[in-house]
Amino acid sequence: MQQTGSPTPGWQHPNAWREVLMGLRVLAVDDEADFIETLVKRFTYRQIPVTAAGNGPDALALLEREPFDVVILDMRMPGMDGLAVLQEIKKRHPLVEVIILTGHASVESGMQGMSLGAYDYVLKPVDFGELLEKAKKAYERKKLNESRADA
Repeated sequence: MQQTGSPTPGWQHPNAWREVLMGLRVLAVDDEADFIETLVKRFTYRQIPVTAAGNGPDALALLEREPFDVVILDMRMPGMDGLAVLQEIKKRHPLVEVIILTGHASVESGMQGMSLGAYDYVLKPVDFGELLEKAKKAYERKKLNESRADA
């Protein structure tokens, strides 16, 4: 019997769309340890490499040392907030795509992030299927932009 009605078919199975996401490297940035731990587990379960950072400066340092394709970035963090981190990422690594996580000030923060170069935003609490779909699309856009830059 075939299942129907799922908004993101195939995402529930850990190996679904593996070929599409092969090579994707994710950096997840959030100061909430429990949230970031859950996010890492969900990506890892789907065999998608993910690195976690608990704040903006650590995320920027990781970006200098390792290549990432998509950054999942919380807007509200102590010290350097998400908008400041986003601006630095886009200045130093313009091809890296950023997905904003926002639960505070909701849609306005997400839209502000997009105006500064973020690919998209996701509201907290996060629907992981939605986040994964946006990460996939952001990765596809990054690969397209890289191929244009190489041409």
